[in-house]
Amino acid sequence: MQVIATHEVDDVQHWFSSPKRAEFFARHGMKVTAFRDPEGKSKVTAVLIDTPSMEALQAALSTEEAQQAQSHDGVHPDTITIFVAG
Repeated sequence: MQVIATHEVDDVQHWFSSPKRAEFFARHGMKVTAFRDPEGKSKVTAVLIDTPSMEALQAALSTEEAQQAQSHDGVHPDTITIFVAG
């Protein structure tokens, strides 16, 4: 299942180059691809997440590990929006 999540970050370059996101999702059996504004005008970023299920994603995102990764990467959790196909 593919899911797109968008959110704002403190520093797009730091977020984009951080290995924390890929490490976190890999530990939960998921693959993630990061996206950013090519012109660098927006602090809104996106990730395409390949997840076994929405339940697996929600369980992973509810962990302390997820909160630590988000904090490290400067993610604003209150701005997260998740999109699913279908």
